[in-house]
Amino acid sequence: MEPATGTRSPHAFLIMFLAGLEAGMLAALCFLAWMGATAVLAHRGFWTSENLMASVFYGGDAIRGGFAATTFSGLALYLLLYSLLGGAFAAVLRNRLPRLRLTLAGVLFGLCWYWLSFRLIWRSVAPLVTLLHIEGSTIWGHALYGALLARYPAYAARWREPAQVSPPESPSAPIGTERS
Repeated sequence: MEPATGTRSPHAFLIMFLAGLEAGMLAALCFLAWMGATAVLAHRGFWTSENLMASVFYGGDAIRGGFAATTFSGLALYLLLYSLLGGAFAAVLRNRLPRLRLTLAGVLFGLCWYWLSFRLIWRSVAPLVTLLHIEGSTIWGHALYGALLARYPAYAARWREPAQVSPPESPSAPIGTERS
């Protein structure tokens, strides 16, 4: 049985991937705002998480409290990586789950990504990221990211193909005549 919101067009995968990219980008921006706000509450710099991620490219020289030129690379890495994760999430799930289950799947996806990235990937690629991140706020940030990622169906509705949109009626018939 096909879901009511499902699409079977040949471009369905691409539409969902693009919607997931959009959802991933917006969720990543909210995630980074969360990370910055919680860092300030912990008496750290707002850009701490971006600077930690910049240590992938610049090593320990990127670790600082404030905004620097190296912060851009950490910000770009976060946005690129988390947007692509959003695209993959949406392309795999498409419209297979109801809204509440999709949100729960998104939260679970965000938490699994946290565990995979901070416990396995960054430990070998950029050890400073795993050593210096604030664990509690990062976990909650990933749960927030996952919950917001589950909004991709709302963005997919804007990526509909032109053939799916009904054309407007043309006013070519004179006024007062009936159309058949």
